[in-house]
Amino acid sequence: MADHQPVWTGIFPIGASDPLHLPVHNVEQSLPFYHRFLACTIVSREDRPYKAVVLQRDHVRLGLTENGGNPEEHSCVIQVTDLDGLYQELQTHQLDLSAIRQETHNDQHLRIFFLRAPDGLCFCFSQRV
Repeated sequence: MADHQPVWTGIFPIGASDPLHLPVHNVEQSLPFYHRFLACTIVSREDRPYKAVVLQRDHVRLGLTENGGNPEEHSCVIQVTDLDGLYQELQTHQLDLSAIRQETHNDQHLRIFFLRAPDGLCFCFSQRV
């Protein structure tokens, strides 16, 4: 495992997803996963117009909301400094991870893997090659 914790450096939507308003069925039930396994901390909470929380890790903020959307239809790309270190970190918890692979998007060569959170959201973690 890496000597340091991988740093999250950016977040980008996939499709029509909004990284600050990702739908979940129950914010309170989702929070322990993001805190325990992804090392996110709570930045803010709201109850209106719907229950929502904004989380942060390093340079990335993401929001979970009970806005009636389907979590399985929303996804984001999170850029990190140490993809292998993050993969090893998450793999020790036996989470729902894809294999690491290489892809090219907009002439950028990337290494990526996907994580399916228990609340149904899917995250693509990436690092430039």
